[in-house]
Amino acid sequence: MTEQKKTDWRKILVMLIKCSVILYLPALFFILFLFGRNYRYGADGSLWQFVRFNTNLVPFKTIGEYFSALARNRMNFDIPIKNLLGNLLMFLPMGVYLPLFFKKMGRFRVCGPVMLGLVFCVESFQLITRTGSFDVDDIILNFLGAVIGFGLWKLIRKLLL
Repeated sequence: MTEQKKTDWRKILVMLIKCSVILYLPALFFILFLFGRNYRYGADGSLWQFVRFNTNLVPFKTIGEYFSALARNRMNFDIPIKNLLGNLLMFLPMGVYLPLFFKKMGRFRVCGPVMLGLVFCVESFQLITRTGSFDVDDIILNFLGAVIGFGLWKLIRKLLL
């Protein structure tokens, strides 16, 4: 392949990744704030009551409960898989988009804290708006997904761009 064709192909790939953000961001907003959000515990009471019933600050508590329930056959297999894998994959594209759109995010020491802060803000906003819970396990999984995305971006840049 000639150098010109390689350059054209690379430009097309970058443009496709950039255009995919147009689909990703509305889908992310829908999933995080609109899709299936009927929180029962404390929804009719004060914000403090809602926070009390919908907050988990113990790392790996929810993840552990899922695995424990699966081991005892007390939960359908698709529930934890959707939750765990969904939380992992939900922010994976963010690990690609941040360094793609913002050159300073090309280093993990810059991008990592931004991704973690973003995930923390989303979890907090879900709790405050009563559209979700605040679960440290969600933060761990979302951040891990973003880190995987960042690694994929580095790999894509090294191999293809």
